[in-house]
Amino acid sequence: MTDLPAALLAAFLPLFVAINIPGILPLYIGMTDTFSAEDRSQLLVRALAAALVLAVLMLFAGQVIFNTLGITLNDLRVGGGIILLTIAVADLAFGDAKNRRGGKKEERKRMEEITEPVDLPVVPLGIPLIMGPGAITTILVTDGQVGWMITLLAIALNMLLVFVVFTFGPALMRLFGPGTSKAVAKVASLFLTAISVAMIRAGILGMISAGA
Repeated sequence: MTDLPAALLAAFLPLFVAINIPGILPLYIGMTDTFSAEDRSQLLVRALAAALVLAVLMLFAGQVIFNTLGITLNDLRVGGGIILLTIAVADLAFGDAKNRRGGKKEERKRMEEITEPVDLPVVPLGIPLIMGPGAITTILVTDGQVGWMITLLAIALNMLLVFVVFTFGPALMRLFGPGTSKAVAKVASLFLTAISVAMIRAGILGMISAGA
């Protein structure tokens, strides 16, 4: 009989490392710096829902989907990296200007709807930051090692941990003042640019290696 705690730990830890909560928390804080607590809470729930749906879909049908569409994880890395790079560059170039436009919440929301090319909770927060190529690969590998039930439980535990950390992280950051929040937002966008380039590079190198 399988040692359940050991199997769960073996499934939980690799996925925790792949999601990298400490690494994506500053990105989340930077993306939601101007959001109200209510808006941030709604965004987080939608992002986690999108990440969870993708994780479960990959767990039960990942290989079938990849084989049917003729795509690989390297394709996913390149595509996700391009999306992240677009968002990061736009935030670095236009973020301050967007925050200076008017003071009303409704006007800021209108400007965000016009300038944002994607649905922020789903892309890039839910996918590919929370549930990216690394996490998807980990889920597929873990499923083969410990089975779908334990892998599903590990996914649920990691999503719960993300929810807790992301719920209290911004409040802790506010204790350091608005200047720190703005600095974190800019540094986060810079790191997001680096992460996106790394994803694209890993995908391209993976394609080259697969074709060699």
